[in-house]
Amino acid sequence: MTLRAVLFDLDGTLVDSWLDISASANAALREVGLPERPPAEIATFIGEGSRRLLERAVAPHAELLERAVEAWGRHYADHLLDRTAPYPGIPGLLAALPMPLAVHTNKPEGFARRIVLGLGLDRYFRELAGARDGGPRKPDPADALAILERLGVAPAEAAYVGDSRVDVATARAAGLRFVGVSWGIGGEAELTRAGAPRIASDCEALRRELLSPA
Repeated sequence: MTLRAVLFDLDGTLVDSWLDISASANAALREVGLPERPPAEIATFIGEGSRRLLERAVAPHAELLERAVEAWGRHYADHLLDRTAPYPGIPGLLAALPMPLAVHTNKPEGFARRIVLGLGLDRYFRELAGARDGGPRKPDPADALAILERLGVAPAEAAYVGDSRVDVATARAAGLRFVGVSWGIGGEAELTRAGAPRIASDCEALRRELLSPA
């Protein structure tokens, strides 16, 4: 069956953003009086939303969480495009896909829209859903299913592309075909452990997966 829509995770799938996210996390840690953490360690906290990232970063000092979340948001708002960029081949891949495309991320929605617009990727996407106050977070499939409903596409006719176990779980919960990407934050090992049936090693391999019948 030919796909009629594709949903993409953002951080670690479309854009290489972990250095900016980590820099803002360390700025928040400094502000609340905690030692910085290695950026590579903070990168392992990415995927379940900014609040969950800061929970892990301040642990075991849960009493500092609210201050850290607020500090992270202020810093990230000013620095979210310092070093963030599309992964190699992403713009060409998006241009080559003929079906409607969407972004589905646990990043705060306002930040996600600014990144997509700032990197010139907005032209490729019909829909974008990110984290909102009181809204669902992946792996809850609610936003993914709402996107597909607006596009008029059944879950069985769509795919989800991501780099983490959270993305695998989201696709499974929504009933979407899943294709993992090995270049992201989660990496091939995490995707394999999560049961990803397909993992693309570069954008050309991903294009072939998305254009081939299931």
